[in-house]
Amino acid sequence: MRLATGRGGPWLAAALLLWSCHAGAQTAKPAAQPQPATAASTAGDADIPFAPAHDTMITQKSSPDAWGGERTGQEATLSDRVVSYTIDASLDAAKHAVTGKEHLTWRNRSDREVRSVYFHTYLNAFQNEGSIFFTERNIETAHGSSRGNARLEKGQWGWIHLQKVQQGDAALKWSFVHPDGGPDTDQTVVRIDLAQPVPAGGTLALDIDFLSQLPRVVERTGWWGDFNLVAQWFPKIAVLELPGERGATQVRWNAHAFHFNSEFYADFGLYDVHLTVPSDYTVGAVGKLQGEPEQKNGTTTYHFVQGDVHDFAWVAAKDYKTLDGTYEGAGSPKVAVRVIYPQEYVASAAPSLKSSIDAIGYFSKTLGPYPYETLTVVVPPYNAQEAGGMEYPTFFTSEGFQYVEQDTWTQMASDFVNIHEFGHGYFYGILASNEFEEPILDEGLNEYWDNRMLAERKQDFVLATPFTKWLGIAPHIPGFVMERLGATLKHPRDPLAQNSWDRISGTSYGTVYTRTATAMHDLEARLGKPALEKAFRLYYQRWRFRHPSVADFRAALIDSSGDAKDVDQIFNEYVYGTGTLDDTVTSIDTEEVLPQAGVTWKDDKQSEVVAADLDKQTDKQREDWKKAHPNAKPGDPGPFPWHSTVTVERNGIAAPELLRVTYADGTHEDVTWDDDQRWARFDFVKPSKVVSAELDPDGHNYLDDNRLNNSLTTKADSAASRRWTADVAAVLQTFYSMLGTL
Repeated sequence: MRLATGRGGPWLAAALLLWSCHAGAQTAKPAAQPQPATAASTAGDADIPFAPAHDTMITQKSSPDAWGGERTGQEATLSDRVVSYTIDASLDAAKHAVTGKEHLTWRNRSDREVRSVYFHTYLNAFQNEGSIFFTERNIETAHGSSRGNARLEKGQWGWIHLQKVQQGDAALKWSFVHPDGGPDTDQTVVRIDLAQPVPAGGTLALDIDFLSQLPRVVERTGWWGDFNLVAQWFPKIAVLELPGERGATQVRWNAHAFHFNSEFYADFGLYDVHLTVPSDYTVGAVGKLQGEPEQKNGTTTYHFVQGDVHDFAWVAAKDYKTLDGTYEGAGSPKVAVRVIYPQEYVASAAPSLKSSIDAIGYFSKTLGPYPYETLTVVVPPYNAQEAGGMEYPTFFTSEGFQYVEQDTWTQMASDFVNIHEFGHGYFYGILASNEFEEPILDEGLNEYWDNRMLAERKQDFVLATPFTKWLGIAPHIPGFVMERLGATLKHPRDPLAQNSWDRISGTSYGTVYTRTATAMHDLEARLGKPALEKAFRLYYQRWRFRHPSVADFRAALIDSSGDAKDVDQIFNEYVYGTGTLDDTVTSIDTEEVLPQAGVTWKDDKQSEVVAADLDKQTDKQREDWKKAHPNAKPGDPGPFPWHSTVTVERNGIAAPELLRVTYADGTHEDVTWDDDQRWARFDFVKPSKVVSAELDPDGHNYLDDNRLNNSLTTKADSAASRRWTADVAAVLQTFYSMLGTL
């Protein structure tokens, strides 16, 4: 997970701001910088190009047989395993360094031979300030808020050094390449030239010796004190995409550099990993522990295996505690759930266990049964917050709190982070979308589904501490309202389908979470909750253990709901565009319907009604009516009907709107405004006059960037201003009280 304003979406932006602090400096023995074996290169094989660096938005759906076709559940393995890794790794705890021996097998799915392969060397993002990660960070954080701002001091840099690469008995050469352009000093993608090409349909076997130096925690990986989150730590082969897969029109390597905002993308496969660490360290990892750990000379070796995943990460931390639980549900194996935590955050252990198990149940019920046997949750220590809120298959990192009290911001923050990070196990893990190019499919859709879970639990965002709660101040804000507040709906800078690095700022990247959740909320309002949930289930069923694109997601929504109009509007305006919505009620005009003066003709005979005569007639009718209705109240129907005209305008894109008019007698009437005109007038002739009008009275259109102009009344009503004033006052009181507790 990666968010400009915090790890749990806008829900946590205010809360995390109050308690987070920068990790302090800690020195380690510096190591020599790795050097490439050959000069840098920027070109791929002549016949196998790289995926585009910038033109990454996909509008054409994948072919039905992409990635081997839809998984039926009858196959021998959950995924079509393209790659396997057997790794022996040993942690030097004092240096926070990992030595590794990797044996990789990779299947060439294409119809042509492959002479060079490409690997991600992600840790080199933290090698020096010349990486794409650091150069992009300088720009994006200057124009918006973001995480990952820690400054590395002497001895705190990280890298991965390829020491030996062999194909059989042949030693291979390699060079760093730059598929996305960027500085020549970036070394996060490496090209390995093969001694023997891999034929079409053939299998490659490589043996790689490597040294991974963890950085002091900057983002997603690293160390602090005796805590080591070992992620993005081994050479990982890039994805060879075929025509008809995720917009590809020819065989291509999808091998993007490690950008500041980007996350990851890899083939499904099998991981068989041995980890050797000091015996007083607690270890957790992707996958299932095989047998009992083996102890020798003060170290312990753990053996983890997991198939049908596309990454492997682990944690080794001295003297950490564990808390275990289980999940059992229809269609899933018995799931062993473990929370690994430092003593300082013991308060987070039980809540993290509960919310994680609850999340397994919700996602299993609404999308599909959880298919793995394990789930490991890691709570990082104080000063390693940047290691928190990060997801891997069957494994994620959470947040730590010194107290987690019911109906306070810490309880909400703890639950949301755990639910969100677990949710990645579906949208990033099982669906395996390309987080580099299409973060909407992971961060955005996950954020939306998380909020649906919280809404079902009737769990709002709570901005309160124990002290403010004791004072009776505990503002509750629904989750989708919070998402809307952070979605920059008025002036969005980048389409939701944009890749993770071509964005104006870290703040704009953050709208992948908030604006996607808001757009999906509004699409649900149009399609209906059951229809939208059915469509998501189809998307999951169709694309699990494959790699869908945004276009594939759109196709699943249309195929399931049958509503291409509403789906396409959301996608055209918000997913592929930067549309805005702002509908307003601009005027209410009313007049009594009285007899009219003038000339009329009937049977060739002219008659004229004189205004003075009409005045006498209407005065008499009013007097007679009052006598007949001595107890009439203001607003009750009178002797004459009323003609009311309500004018509405659009200052953005068209969206279906419900207009509710309320009459003086307290009754109301609803009409639909569902065309693409810039304005409209609605006329009502009723016994009472219209006294107020409101667009979207049920609050379905969260994409409307200014809801304050959605209503109008013919007389002043201070209720709204009083309510807003009270809400703002409560939030400010809570904010200042929380500051006082730091």
